[in-house]
Amino acid sequence: MKHSIFKYVNFLIAATLLTSCGLYNKYERPDVNTSGLIRDAVSDADTLVLNTDPNFGQLPWREVFTDPQLQQLIEKALENNTDLRNAALNVKMMEDMLRVAKLAFLPSVAIAPQGTISRVQTEGATASKTYQLPISASWNVDLFGNILSQKRSAQMKLLASKDYQVAVQTNIICGIANLYYTLLMLDEQLDIITDMERLTKETWEMMQLQKDLGRVRSTGVQSAEASHYSVQAQAVDLRRQVREVENSLALLLNEPGHQIQRGRLYSQSLPQKFSAGVGIQLLSNRADVHAAEMALAQCFYDVETARSKFYPNITVSGSAMFTNNLGAVVNPGKWLLSAVGSLTQPIFQHGAIVAGLRVAKDQQEQAFNTWQNTVLKAGNEVSNALVLYNASAEKSELEAKQVKVLQQNVDDTQMLYKSKGASYLEVIQAQSSLLNARISKVSDDFSKMQAVVNLYQALGGGSK
Repeated sequence: MKHSIFKYVNFLIAATLLTSCGLYNKYERPDVNTSGLIRDAVSDADTLVLNTDPNFGQLPWREVFTDPQLQQLIEKALENNTDLRNAALNVKMMEDMLRVAKLAFLPSVAIAPQGTISRVQTEGATASKTYQLPISASWNVDLFGNILSQKRSAQMKLLASKDYQVAVQTNIICGIANLYYTLLMLDEQLDIITDMERLTKETWEMMQLQKDLGRVRSTGVQSAEASHYSVQAQAVDLRRQVREVENSLALLLNEPGHQIQRGRLYSQSLPQKFSAGVGIQLLSNRADVHAAEMALAQCFYDVETARSKFYPNITVSGSAMFTNNLGAVVNPGKWLLSAVGSLTQPIFQHGAIVAGLRVAKDQQEQAFNTWQNTVLKAGNEVSNALVLYNASAEKSELEAKQVKVLQQNVDDTQMLYKSKGASYLEVIQAQSSLLNARISKVSDDFSKMQAVVNLYQALGGGSK
């Protein structure tokens, strides 16, 4: 009885020592700096108050991008995109690796049947037939957590691969949306250029008539003609950009370049109010941030694996063989059974074990630095998206007023020109200013939409 108690106490002491060495510890999230993570979009000195309220990035993508044609494109991309398919295959590979890691806890079993026929070359000798059916099993006793830590490391790899799959999905959704809105912007600008092309053509014809009447010099007609060709050149450039964007969008669909069916820029409806609850959620909602943490957890378990190599490797093996050959005598079939236990304690391996532990710890520190930087990068992207949205919205309001004034200026200048109260240069300048203002307003309206997409992506949206 005393002997049993003594063995039990020794076992508890050994278990306590192993636990204190960290061989069986589970990963716990270390502290990460999130103070001042998101800058206020208006104040240069303030930062947003971080909280855990539901945020814009947690909305399903269909509630953010409501254009039916855009939704069809996103659905097709999620079904056909090559990168997303490869990400799904990568998850499958990680699942297989985890399955192998779990099977390492089980004994390995092997069977190698053998048979022999022999005959002595003498008169009357008969052939001797022998057979062996050996079965062997070997079990690595994971007393020091080597196999356990490798299994946990494989689990972290699987989670990281799933995060990568979500990140690819988010990038595809937001990439399709940005390209789609780019096409809508180019369509709107092309409409403006077409209107301006008509207007400059009318100005050119008007000046040609004035020249024929002797009221303007040929230089005025030449300036109006050159202005018309300049607008036509811009239209050609816009049509080229439309083709290129359509080709890029088709590539995300895993299709050859083709025309993209789409709506209109100013018929889009996107959210305009955004929650600032991004602090804690950036650590879990954004797939790349979570993947960086899973890489850190994997390194944590790799350190445990490296530390376990300092302890003995205990293996229990057994074998059974059914044979009719015992020594030199051929007998009816008999069973031979054996069992062996072995312990291998590393003593000197040219510093490889020590170096392996140091490398594992350094890699863990690198993973922590990468995780911290990924969190800061996420906060930076949220800040940039918010300031882009506010700045674009403010500029668009100012440009709307500018367009209204310049439109009136064009009308007034044309009237003055007809009554000889303005020169042809004033007419051309007024038209050029109006064109630039209208183009700029469309660009800033697009930037505001792009900021919504960027913010949705920066908050880890698109996983649903």
